[in-house]
Amino acid sequence: MTALDAARLPRHVAIIPDGNGRWAEERGLPRNEGHRRGCDVVRDIVRSCHELRIPMLTLYAFSQENWGRPPEEVDALMLLLENYIHSEADELVRNGVRVQSIGNTDALHPSVRKALDDLVARSEANDELQVTFALSYSGRAELVEATRRIARAVEHGGIDVEGIDEKCVATHLYAPDMPDPDLLIRSGAEYRISNFLLWQLAYTELYFSDTLWPDFTKTHLVQALLWYQQRERRLGKTGAQIRSGA
Repeated sequence: MTALDAARLPRHVAIIPDGNGRWAEERGLPRNEGHRRGCDVVRDIVRSCHELRIPMLTLYAFSQENWGRPPEEVDALMLLLENYIHSEADELVRNGVRVQSIGNTDALHPSVRKALDDLVARSEANDELQVTFALSYSGRAELVEATRRIARAVEHGGIDVEGIDEKCVATHLYAPDMPDPDLLIRSGAEYRISNFLLWQLAYTELYFSDTLWPDFTKTHLVQALLWYQQRERRLGKTGAQIRSGA
């Protein structure tokens, strides 16, 4: 941590926490044990981001495609999510963490949705760290829904067709006020973004870790942040332009 430049930390870190099931299978354990251990790691990483004063963290907790897993695994994941919310709520609120969610959360089990809504409401005024859970989330579905909202606005005269630009699309996403991630971390030795934040990741730095999520620690997070600080973020410009401040 002493090697980190506090002035150059990312404002927004997004994480795809992958590898829970494989971690369990490699140890001859039920897949759900990997997911349980993964929840413990989420707790540690949220604490670490709070300690490092990273303003925003987004976690890909449950994809829309995950509904296609065996029903018993889906039910176990919903129970783990509900238990996580209940067990962590007081600490999150006490530490100034604001919790939000993106995705089709109406599809979540009712008890999970209630626990989530209660935590979102309790933490609404907090401002030390914003943690966004992507739940029943699909990047393509988000863009489809944004397109529908824009089409309805055009149909009712609220938006002119010529006024549809990148800013217009961004304002119709699930969380229009959330800045794009500066850094995406994916664990588990997979090298894809898996339908996550397709619009928002346009200029995000992508860091892939071979470590399975249940083994991911604060040290791995710091390694990703150090890698990020070595990157030259050009955003379409040349390196010379960036260095000159042009």
